[in-house]
Amino acid sequence: MFKLSLYMTLRDWRAGELRFLLLALALSVAALSSVNFFVERMRVGLARDAHQMLAADLVLESDQPLDGAWLAEAQRRGLRSADTVSLFTMAVAGEGGQAASTLVALKSVSEAYPLRGRLRVQLQDGDAVSETPPAPGTVWVDATLQASLRLHIGSTLRIGERSLTVAQVLTAEPDARPAFLALAPRVLMASADLGATGLLQAHAIATHHLLLAGPAEQVSAYERWARDRMAAAPVTKVALNSYASKRGDAGEMLEQTQQFLSLASLLTALLAALAVALAARRFVRRHLDACAMLRCLGLTQSRLTQLFLLEFLLVGLVAGMAGVALGYAGHFALVDWLGQLAPAGLPAPGWAPALQGMAASLILLLGFALPPVLQLRNVPQLRLLRREAAPPQPRALVGYVLGLAMFGGLLAWQTGDPMLGALVGGAFLVGGAAFGLLAWLGLALLKRSRGVFDHAAWRLAVTDMLRQPGASALQVVALALGLTALLLLTVVRADLLAAWTRATPAGAPNQFVINIQPDQRDAIDARLRGYGAPQQQALTRARLLSINGRDALEVVSNDGKGSPARDVRELLERELDIGHAATLPSSDTLTTGDWYGTVEAQGMPAISVEEKFAADLKLKPGDTLQFDVAGQPLQARVANLRKVDWRAHQIGNLLLMHPAAMRGLPATWAVAVHVPADDLMFGTRLARDFPNLTVIDLRAILRQVQRMLAQAVAAVQFLFAFTLAAGVLVLYAALAGSHDLRARQAALLRALGATRGRLAQAQWIEHALTGALAGLLAAAGATLASWVLARYSFHLDWHWSPLLLAVGMVAGAACAMAGGWLGLRHVLNQPPLLGLRSN
Repeated sequence: MFKLSLYMTLRDWRAGELRFLLLALALSVAALSSVNFFVERMRVGLARDAHQMLAADLVLESDQPLDGAWLAEAQRRGLRSADTVSLFTMAVAGEGGQAASTLVALKSVSEAYPLRGRLRVQLQDGDAVSETPPAPGTVWVDATLQASLRLHIGSTLRIGERSLTVAQVLTAEPDARPAFLALAPRVLMASADLGATGLLQAHAIATHHLLLAGPAEQVSAYERWARDRMAAAPVTKVALNSYASKRGDAGEMLEQTQQFLSLASLLTALLAALAVALAARRFVRRHLDACAMLRCLGLTQSRLTQLFLLEFLLVGLVAGMAGVALGYAGHFALVDWLGQLAPAGLPAPGWAPALQGMAASLILLLGFALPPVLQLRNVPQLRLLRREAAPPQPRALVGYVLGLAMFGGLLAWQTGDPMLGALVGGAFLVGGAAFGLLAWLGLALLKRSRGVFDHAAWRLAVTDMLRQPGASALQVVALALGLTALLLLTVVRADLLAAWTRATPAGAPNQFVINIQPDQRDAIDARLRGYGAPQQQALTRARLLSINGRDALEVVSNDGKGSPARDVRELLERELDIGHAATLPSSDTLTTGDWYGTVEAQGMPAISVEEKFAADLKLKPGDTLQFDVAGQPLQARVANLRKVDWRAHQIGNLLLMHPAAMRGLPATWAVAVHVPADDLMFGTRLARDFPNLTVIDLRAILRQVQRMLAQAVAAVQFLFAFTLAAGVLVLYAALAGSHDLRARQAALLRALGATRGRLAQAQWIEHALTGALAGLLAAAGATLASWVLARYSFHLDWHWSPLLLAVGMVAGAACAMAGGWLGLRHVLNQPPLLGLRSN
């Protein structure tokens, strides 16, 4: 049986019956495998470097210097230790008119740093491991800072009030934030030099870390002791980061990345599955006579089923191997575009993604090709005498239901979330149904236009499209789904970014100056008079301890879902800025409650909370908040919730209180200012004269965000290119399925006097109309998506773009003409007499 099946497989391959089936399967496996290979390498790399990502086994983190009891206990238990301090500040290079400055992420490290992992520096012939951190009097800078300030080994870099020598170019540090999250280039310096910079003044914004390493048992015992101490003294907020927590955070980020990329690849798989079903249907129609002959020669139904199962199994295995190889090659593009998410030196992937790709190939093949193939076992012997097709058997219909269930399992498997898989599958069905209805209406309108143009080719083209409206609508829907994604990521994305830029008010502040000390306020005011005399904003740093008398973290966690979201948890573990404001800022809008007043009358200071922050903390007007401000208690009651317009580029605050309620509490000041584009020395002059200030250039941050967005979009576009190819394959499969009918029709028309050129024109017009209709629907879908994003995500004024319709129709016509040429290029090559005899 296997030998006969292999012979039939080779014969069908030479006849071209299986090539398209193999191509559709390989394309879907390639899209899935490229994601799986990338995610597998990320997962292995993160597991390998989990300890190194902390530079220790356990890290204690606080906004304030940690008291000596933490270190003393670690030393008593025999643990190794190191300390770091991280903060944003300004770095200045050069002198006089040649001076240049920029915001940097500064980290001071002790001599024992790092406890896990290695520092790497740049040499002429490549990277090298450094066994020691920067020596006192020197700094290490990353390549970005080296390029922006034109530094070289031996250059002088001024940080705060200290001038230091650039000794190395830093390429990797174990506990560095991923490059895509870094808001500023990195600088590494020795802890001995930090005091001389003058940056750690009162209420300076800095993060202090105590790094610990040692035997696992001792580290675990210290962690239990630390958590008990934190529970006994909740005012002292110290965050603990361990191997398990770091691995969990990295795993959460990786899981979200996998789900996002898998959704894009699964759209390809679903369209490819449709192409597989169409190809299998054509395969069945062309093998009816052969099956009837085999039945006449004595082959039983079960043996016939085994014969075709073995043939399709061979095709699935070959397609799976081809798709896995293509996916392995393609995943390097994802590594190139999304590699900033990953640790350095990703290890080679294991066999799991390859096995997943092979399994996906068989799932798609058995789920969507097997049901029509099962109909071959029911071909009667009388088929050779009476050319009648038997109606589908109930078990074949059950096969289609089984195929959909198998694909649902593939959705859940790839995304790792059955609910998400079900939602995506449902959304695809709803979107496909909407496109199908619109395509049907489009064909109905096209029917009325058949006589508009007095051209025979036009009438033939429209007639061909209307002869099988279901197949035509299927072609339109498949191509429209593939094009919608790409249009949304190209034209619509550019329009939204342009709208975001236009929404920023003219002359809006583009520089933030923070950490202004009380004795610097008058000097800063004098310096900024030439920039419109902006108003300084007072800020008091406080840590939120409790909500209505209960621990804040406990309140947020008590929702039946376990721990709060990571960003909310990090906010509660750090100090928050409370702004001083007697009146509602112009960029804010009250949404709930009244502006102060009523709560003040109850003898307790009022506080105003930003509405999204309030939703994260489950706050409502009337709730009581307890803060710690540098050891002083502060209690306030929520008076109102407000919406902040962050696009105004003002100093937006999550929390606001009346200045009278903040009297006597420590504060720093910040100011937002608009600096003309040609004033390149603004930050440099401030950093030179006031070394403790931090100047944040919003323009540079926005440019970095746009670069990161471009990389992410490029990766997703790469996956959606597979989706578009799958849509073209569906178009090809639908056209190829009608190849024999079209060949007989063309032969008849040519026998009646139609020229080959006229029929070719009709084919091109049909393809162009199909593609244009698909492109129009895709543009409509992308337009609707852009409206939703502009209205509910970006909160922008939406403008309809007629260019999108034109781009969609042209792109759709081009893709359809390419697929149509592939599917019907041989229809007109058959002599009319041969075509008539075949009937």
